[in-house]
Amino acid sequence: MGAPTTRIIIMALFSELRRRNVLKVALLYALASLLFLWVVGGSLLWLGAPQWANEFVLLVLALGFPVALIFAWAYEITPAGLKKSLDVDQTQSIVYKTGQKLNAAMSVLAVLGILALVGQRLLPTFEFPTIIEPILLAPVYERPENDNVPQEIRAHTLDNGLRIIVWPDHDIPNVVMYNFVRVGGRNEYPGITGLSHFFEHMMFNGTDRRAQGEFDETMEAVGGANNAYTSKDLTVYQDWFPRSALETIFDLESDRLENLAIDPEVVEAERGVVYSERRLRYDNDNFGRLYLEMNATAFSAHPYQFPVIGWVSDVESWTQQEIEEHFSTYYAPNNLTMVFTGDVTPKEIFELAEEYFGGIDAQAPPPPIRTKEPEQLGERRLLVEVDSPTPLLHMTFHTGSATDPETLPMNLLLNILVGGESSRLHRLFVEEEQIALAISGFQMEGFDPGLVYFYLTLPPGADVATAEARMLEELDKIARDGVTPAELEKARNTMTADYWRGLATINGKASALGNAEVFLGDYQRAFSVPDELSAVTAEQLQQVAADVFDPHKMTVGVLRSPLEEDAP
Repeated sequence: MGAPTTRIIIMALFSELRRRNVLKVALLYALASLLFLWVVGGSLLWLGAPQWANEFVLLVLALGFPVALIFAWAYEITPAGLKKSLDVDQTQSIVYKTGQKLNAAMSVLAVLGILALVGQRLLPTFEFPTIIEPILLAPVYERPENDNVPQEIRAHTLDNGLRIIVWPDHDIPNVVMYNFVRVGGRNEYPGITGLSHFFEHMMFNGTDRRAQGEFDETMEAVGGANNAYTSKDLTVYQDWFPRSALETIFDLESDRLENLAIDPEVVEAERGVVYSERRLRYDNDNFGRLYLEMNATAFSAHPYQFPVIGWVSDVESWTQQEIEEHFSTYYAPNNLTMVFTGDVTPKEIFELAEEYFGGIDAQAPPPPIRTKEPEQLGERRLLVEVDSPTPLLHMTFHTGSATDPETLPMNLLLNILVGGESSRLHRLFVEEEQIALAISGFQMEGFDPGLVYFYLTLPPGADVATAEARMLEELDKIARDGVTPAELEKARNTMTADYWRGLATINGKASALGNAEVFLGDYQRAFSVPDELSAVTAEQLQQVAADVFDPHKMTVGVLRSPLEEDAP
């Protein structure tokens, strides 16, 4: 069909509609609607009618327009409508006939609207009785899924991502709070090393609501105490307080999270405090000095190489912008896990958390740590020469993260080797052969693969090479011959007893729950330790020794006084 033909049809249809009064109906309806809106809208405003009344009027008029056109079409266009209009009354115009029908329909709607408006004013407002409201709105808190977990523990995550775990213990009217912030040395890079530890200091200073020093004053006034520590993986804040101070503690903690004042003058003062702490613990302490150098050497790529307290040049040069960005990135509800143990109930803790922390906005997740430490392809050595009456020998080997299957067997093995005065290496090195004054060790258990770290204090004038050779002999012996059943049983019993001893206090409970939640992904893992210890075999200990104690992948550090021939 061509364009001229289409145009002819449209013009013919328009002419027919005009002749048949349909357009007259549309025009009249539009004018009447405007008048109606002006009169009725003003009346509703004068009467103070609710907003829905205006919306109802608009809805009725909007529905009426197509209805009016349909009536007009039915009367003048369709054969049935034409016949009906002739049969009823030929003296009435189509506009009049359409208005009759439309007025009847709109009158019904108008009456319904008026009745609804009057009903809203007269009928009482209904509210749920308070006895029913908690039943309808009570949140569902997470319950333990495993039978070996105390069933009174509850967990809950606020909408802003703050994770909270509660373990009630009503033996004494005291409470412990641990706040695990997922930021430590691993979240830093050259230029800002030490910032995580710096905020361990800043968090005890002023806020927008409280002056500097008021945090501690307020807590001590209600009988509370606090502390904090920073590691390569976390910054952890601890509060100990009587139950009566519960709401005060929530107010203090939420205030410093939301309103911490990062005042430049306070920053400079705390920068000096951190610098003094570094000198005390590392620069003027031989063990600390060698420990920093060992980490910087054993890790070539991963940020575990950086000192938690920071390099001196970084501590001296953090900018105000870097400090504020570090805080806003990591001190957000969705980057925290809070644990409460003691004389509390889960319900009151979760309600207080919602009241005090619920309004703090979540932030974008911190950037992930993507750097992985490459395999070490040869031994590394370092020598620190400072005045020291006793030489120090440190030796490290690479091992897995906290979730690695070999982590628990390695902990058992370290208990056998250096766990106290009855351990194998203490008896051999300190008591029998007397080639060391002390020997100990530990395993890093973090988010990423870490180190097994041995450290020996040698007698004055000792031959460091001899002590190192004997260490390697004993480590190789473990990998070759394993441990005795008696040694394994003793280590199991010792670690199991330490485990239960820790859970005997509310402080130990909070620490265990939080570390399991943060490092292992589920607080319930804290209660599987006894069974996991019982399941470890002597063969596993021998295998982990063979896997880890590779002399070609070790780092050796020695701290001693300069030799006389090297002295000026």
